[in-house]
Formats: sequence, structure tokens, C-alpha cells
Amino acid sequence: MEIRKATLADFETVKRIYADARRFMKEQGNPDQWGDRHPPVELLREDIEVGRLYLCVEGDEILGSFFFQVGDDPTYRVIHNGKWLNDAPYGVIHRIAVAKQGRGVASVCFDFALSQCKNVKIDTHKDNIPMQRALEKKGFSYCGIIYIASGDERIAYQKSIL
Repeated sequence: MEIRKATLADFETVKRIYADARRFMKEQGNPDQWGDRHPPVELLREDIEVGRLYLCVEGDEILGSFFFQVGDDPTYRVIHNGKWLNDAPYGVIHRIAVAKQGRGVASVCFDFALSQCKNVKIDTHKDNIPMQRALEKKGFSYCGIIYIASGDERIAYQKSIL
């Protein structure tokens, strides 16, 4: 498996992967994190156009998609009921979606992010147990609670190999 930036040629496949991920989340008892429309297609297109959407691929097959960038995320400026591991510059992973479960795709995405920035933050919904397990298995530490722009609560994690 390898990571590459998404292109507009990948757009239809990316939309399908996120639709499948929303279905999977609902089946796993997490219907609220992404609902029926998140991430919006306009956001996915923008992420592709500015080079922030990455794909995990094997040959010609797209196995997963995620947002990654190095830099400040406004929703991470305030953390409740805990604290970040450090205040060093960090990378952010958002909107990770896996096409096929059980292939280690999320782990490959995490490894890529950590290869780009040795300090990575990510958040997830309290009902997203598969993601929480994947993060803990990969050595991410629970840090506390953050609130996204909509006001919804998220569980915050960080891994630092500085």
C-alpha cells in the first residue's frame, strides 16, 4: 500500500468511498458523526484542488481517503477535560474513510502522516469505536475533548514521536 495525493480524476471514487464509510458508521452504531452528507462534495473537491486529500492505494485500487495538513487547526486550540501531549507544531488528520475494513488501511494513513510530521492530532466521535480502537492500537493517546465548528463534541487524540 502507498499514499498519494488525490486528483480530480479520483473524485467519483472518493465520493463513493465516503458514502460507503457513512453506511459503515451507521451500521456500527455511529449514525451522527457524518450523518447523510458529510463530508460535503464541495469540501472534498476543495481538498483535492489544494492538495490536502490523500489516498491509500494498492495498484490501481483506492483503499481509503483522508485529509492531511501540517499546521494549526482552530478547533484544537481549546481542549477540555485533558491536555495535549505538547504544544509543538503538528499535523492534522481529518475525514479518514476506508473502502474495505480489516486491511490495515487506517494504520498506513497514520504512518504516512507521522512520516510527514512527527506530531499528529486527530479527533473522532464518541460513538466511533472502530476509529478509537485503530488510534489506540497505533499508539495515539487520548488527550481530552474538543468542539468542532458546529459545536459538536469530539474525542481528541495525539501521537508525538519528537
